[in-house]
Amino acid sequence: MNLLRFTTAGSVDDGKSTLIGRLLYDSKAIFEDQLEAIDLASKRKGEEHINLALLTDGLKAEREQGITIDVAYRYFATPKRKFIIADTPGHIQYTRNMVTGASTADLALILVDARNGISEQTIRHSYIASLLQIKHIILCINKMDMVNFSEQIFQNIKKNYVEIAEKLNIQNVHYIPISALNGDNVVNRSEHTPWYKESSLIEMLETIEVNNNTEKLPARFPVQYIIRPESDKFHDFRGYAGQLAGGAISVGDLVVILPNLIESKITGITIYNESIKTANIGESVCITLEDDVDVSRGDMLVKKDEMPEKNQDIKMMLCWFNERPMNQNGKYIVRHTSNEVRCIIKDVSFKMDINSLTKNTQDKKIGMNDIACVDIRTSKALFTDSYIKNKITGSLILIDEVTNETMAAGMIM
Repeated sequence: MNLLRFTTAGSVDDGKSTLIGRLLYDSKAIFEDQLEAIDLASKRKGEEHINLALLTDGLKAEREQGITIDVAYRYFATPKRKFIIADTPGHIQYTRNMVTGASTADLALILVDARNGISEQTIRHSYIASLLQIKHIILCINKMDMVNFSEQIFQNIKKNYVEIAEKLNIQNVHYIPISALNGDNVVNRSEHTPWYKESSLIEMLETIEVNNNTEKLPARFPVQYIIRPESDKFHDFRGYAGQLAGGAISVGDLVVILPNLIESKITGITIYNESIKTANIGESVCITLEDDVDVSRGDMLVKKDEMPEKNQDIKMMLCWFNERPMNQNGKYIVRHTSNEVRCIIKDVSFKMDINSLTKNTQDKKIGMNDIACVDIRTSKALFTDSYIKNKITGSLILIDEVTNETMAAGMIM
């Protein structure tokens, strides 16, 4: 049974948390004690019906205000597929949280209030989805019960979004009229929309093909830790632990250790206490090499014919996370896979105007939640791929040297 990771996005009060609650409730993925707890919480708030949004809005401030503030992850499964959901906030000031939640997603559910149509946040979240290379978008036109399930309103919103998708070069978009509150077209088809002939939301989530072709990526193994037990049983053992960030590696493969360009052969791969012949992307393993070579945390093992790019000057799209604005010509720490180097901000090429989807080359001030194209220069060369080719080796974060706060996330171009 394969896994689908998806994220929800949309403006405040578009019904993201309610939709997830309805998905879990109607697919029988809620335990009785959970249902009793949210029923009790709903009654305390004086609500007439069970507020399914409380399933994901776990923070006290979220429940008091009826909004999502932090990213909430939920797991559920149907007979056909497993799912991990990231419920992300709708407020503009929490755009950074949406970037975090969407960074590992295969699909984005973008909600639109049928009464209001396409909003600034719809465009913002669609742009972020395209920036993060999310392959599929389902536009859920919610609260159809409040517009009498009007086909005309549905078609108008769909027409407006088609133009946005074309601008952002988003290829795979699906459109569903729903009522998250009442469950129309969420798990079961609705009798209120006889004009809608497509699948319900859960049917679409179960059948959408997500082919990342990760097995075809070049092999990338960033070293996180050197294992030296120094016990009698493993007196001479030296292993290199890490998580495979691309492709596959097998016992017998010739590898190059970056940055020193030393060649060696893989003699063993273990996962927990089990020896395996081949490790695939995403697996955390320990590797042993034929030669006693100098390998440290931050080094990367690759195959000789699959070398990454070596760069000190890096251009990237960047989302600024911190309340303190970016310091032009400022110095930051770059964390890339398991490697850390220092860098300086060289230039801001442009800042994205989300409303018009245009590039502003005049405004070089980057503040919280801004998205911009930035050039940096690192103190030592990094071995990178573009974000389009590999999301792990193509991404990095900027960290403040003094406070150790995460300042921004970057996608290498």
